[in-house]
Amino acid sequence: MTKNNLNEKIKNYIHEMPSLPVSAGKVLEICNNAYVNPSDLNKVISLDPVLTGRLLQLINSAYYGLGTHITSLVRAITMLGLNTVKNLVLSTAILSILPKNKDIDGLNMEGFWRHCLCVGVTSKLLAKKQGVDSRYLEEYFAAGLLHDLGKIPLNAVLSSDYINMITIADREQKSLYSIENDNLNIDHCNAGDLIARLWKLDSPITDVIIHHHNASSYSGKNKNILCNVVIANYFSVVYDVGFSGDRRPEKPQQIIWDTIGLKEDVFLDIMEKLYYEIERAKVFLRIS
Repeated sequence: MTKNNLNEKIKNYIHEMPSLPVSAGKVLEICNNAYVNPSDLNKVISLDPVLTGRLLQLINSAYYGLGTHITSLVRAITMLGLNTVKNLVLSTAILSILPKNKDIDGLNMEGFWRHCLCVGVTSKLLAKKQGVDSRYLEEYFAAGLLHDLGKIPLNAVLSSDYINMITIADREQKSLYSIENDNLNIDHCNAGDLIARLWKLDSPITDVIIHHHNASSYSGKNKNILCNVVIANYFSVVYDVGFSGDRRPEKPQQIIWDTIGLKEDVFLDIMEKLYYEIERAKVFLRIS
């Protein structure tokens, strides 16, 4: 199959992917309004009993550890904040329509999602270290969790061929991203861009999906969250948490570290919390 044919096949796969639930789209739309309040969000979410159940399950899980059982959606929104709930809605909605444990010849999805969880958790822990406002921490988790969305269509379309690219990347000691560019007319960042446009995702998550392999040249408004995810991605690969198909990660340039104001020894500080937080975050995969 030629590069052009592969490109078209991948694009067709993406266009045939399920749409985001209507309720999730409305939540994103409402939260872009500066005057939104908890009751507005409650009205939209409560119309979707499945989404309501997932959110309450998440909110009452060890992931948040609130110490009290929450049964009211309005109370949950008030306690967690609009931005946190928005990102919970988005994360659970996307995970609910994507494959997680499909038995295929290419990239193992169980290892893939563990990698994604690690990147989300690590990004959030790094943001905490920087003193990022708690209202925005879940945005860092969601961006890390979803940064590699574009690998899903590549893996699905290429099947066993994708594992060959992973092998080539390992043998030639190159990143999987560079091997995709050498062999296809599309890489997982391009594919992720198509998905983000299809689902009209928020700009922080979209920018992370598109630019996490060229962050040093990025000049947009989401540079801090992007650099956090780049470092978190490197951490996950180096410490072998899950498997993204990439054994030869690109080491973050100094400008990336300078942006977030931390040094590489921060990994030693977060290591103790990391695996515990990943276990707690697994609830995202179980409820979707």
